[in-house]
Amino acid sequence: MARQVRAFAVTVLAVAALAVLAGLLWSALTPRAPYQVTEQGTVLADPTTQALIAADGWFAVITGGLGVVCGAAGWFLSRHDRLPVLLGLCAGGALAAFVTLWVGSTFTLGAVTVEAAATPGAKVVAGSLQLTARGVLVAWPLCAVAIFGLMEGMHGYRESPLRTPYGVGDPPHLG
Repeated sequence: MARQVRAFAVTVLAVAALAVLAGLLWSALTPRAPYQVTEQGTVLADPTTQALIAADGWFAVITGGLGVVCGAAGWFLSRHDRLPVLLGLCAGGALAAFVTLWVGSTFTLGAVTVEAAATPGAKVVAGSLQLTARGVLVAWPLCAVAIFGLMEGMHGYRESPLRTPYGVGDPPHLG
């Protein structure tokens, strides 16, 4: 029991540690939406900007890619404790998505350029990163669990005695 708890905890912590790097990468690669400073506060300077959608897309690509890597690494590194590692990938991926969101929206890396079709003479500033499509938060755990399950299924099929073609070799004993 202690070995399974340790495998779960190590998986969650390892995946969550990668989230800090993912957040910094998201912050460095994603363009910022331009906001115009007005008397009422800040408003979106260019309503036709694609920066808000780009932030969601970059988040999904980065976290989904790391989910695939974590799922494959988790499967290769777990010999006897497949279920705790799978549960750790799911819980750690969910935690990592929120840590990535927090780190990426808190720290600003990379060159922040702001271009907008604002009114002339208005002050335009770069906005902070945010997600408009909250569904991309499941990219990391979903990809990690899907790859883990795919690899487990391929391994199980390869090792199955039912894989032999009909009429070749010894028949499988099902009883």
